[in-house]
Amino acid sequence: MLLEQTPERLVADLVLLLDMEPRGAGRYEGRCCKLTPGRLFGGQVIAQALAAAERTVPDNRAAHSLHAYFLRPGSSDLPISYMVTNDFDGRSFSNRRVVASQQGEPILNLTVSFHVPETGLEHQRYPMPDVPPPEELEPLSRQLNRFRQQDAEQRLAAVERPGSFDLRSAEGPCWATGQSCEPVNHTWIRAVAPLPDDPRVHRAVLAYASDMQLLMTTLRPHGKSMFRGDVRGASLDHAVWFHEPFRADEWLLYVTESPWAGNGRGFARGQVFTRDGRLVASTAQEGVIRVIAQD
Repeated sequence: MLLEQTPERLVADLVLLLDMEPRGAGRYEGRCCKLTPGRLFGGQVIAQALAAAERTVPDNRAAHSLHAYFLRPGSSDLPISYMVTNDFDGRSFSNRRVVASQQGEPILNLTVSFHVPETGLEHQRYPMPDVPPPEELEPLSRQLNRFRQQDAEQRLAAVERPGSFDLRSAEGPCWATGQSCEPVNHTWIRAVAPLPDDPRVHRAVLAYASDMQLLMTTLRPHGKSMFRGDVRGASLDHAVWFHEPFRADEWLLYVTESPWAGNGRGFARGQVFTRDGRLVASTAQEGVIRVIAQD
C-alpha cells in the first residue's frame, strides 16, 4: 500500500534523504530518490555531500561555502557512497573534501569550508528586487499540469512527481510558449511543510534547491526548455555561499540571471533573499546545453 504523498510526507522523505548513514572511517552512504527513472538530480548529490561533511565538524562551525564538480551522471537505482577527507581544522575555519561515488566510480567532487561565527564589518549592496509576493503567483506545479493537459505529447516526466518544494515564478512561463525572454528569473521557493530546526538541515535543503533554476535561466533567451524536451542540459560545476542563517521552510526569493552562454555551455548565478530582504546565500553554476534535433 502506497503512502499518501502529503506535504508532510514529502518533506519527511526529503529530510530522510539528507540523513547520511555512517559507514566508518569517514565514509557515509546516501539514499536515492528517483526524480526521473535512472537519473540522479544533481542538487541531491550536492546536498548529501554537504550533509556528510557537516557530520565531521563541531556544531559551532557552520558551512559558509561549497564548490562542486559533476564528473559522471549518477543513477537513481544505486546507493551513493560519500568519502569525507579532513583537509584542515584551524581556530576559526575547517575544510572538508568529499568524493561521491557509485560502483567505485566518482560522480562528484565537493569541497566545503566551515567557519565559527564572529562579528565584523557588514554591508549588503543590492536590495531584494521588488516582485509580487508568492501568494499572488501560481505554483509551478499547477502551470506544468495545465501545460501537460494542453499537449499530452510534451515530455514532462521529470517534473510530474509531487515535489518537496513550492516554486512560484514572477516571470511568465516562456518555456510553455517557446518565446525568447530575458535571462533573468525571480522564483519564490520553500519546502512544502515545516523542517526540523537544525540549521544544518536548512543549509542542505537550500543546497538541494539551488540546482533547480540556474541552468533553466540560461535557456530563457533561446525559447528552449528541458520541460518540452527540446534541449538537454547537465551541470558541470556548482557553488553556494551561505551568508546568514535562514529557514528553508519559509519563503525565499531566488533571483537567477545568466550573463553568458556559448560553446555548448551556459553560465548562471543567483542570489537568495529572505522575505524581509536579507541576502542569505549566493550561487553560481556552469552547465552543458545541447539542442535536441526535432523530427
